[in-house]
Amino acid sequence: MAKLLALYKKPADAAAFDSYYFSTHVPLAKAIPGLRSYEVNNGPVGSPMGESPYHLAAVLTFDSGEAIQQAFGSPQGQAAAGDLANFAQAGVELLIFDTKEV
Repeated sequence: MAKLLALYKKPADAAAFDSYYFSTHVPLAKAIPGLRSYEVNNGPVGSPMGESPYHLAAVLTFDSGEAIQQAFGSPQGQAAAGDLANFAQAGVELLIFDTKEV
């Protein structure tokens, strides 16, 4: 399996961010081909030291890193990636990695 981790920094207006994210961005992202699961935090994003700079963490699961590359090359993937500019003005970090159980 492979994951895409999106870490969204705290926006100026959290309510507006959440409204747009869940009503517009999530449906776009859920249409990406090859997406196996889509999870987001339920409550604040913290760190071992307390507060974090992040408002929302999203974990998208795919079969492989190659599947992620193919997914984001699709029209649906490009639409979801292009949508980031519409709501993630505070910034977003995108990390892609393969996983294994240990």
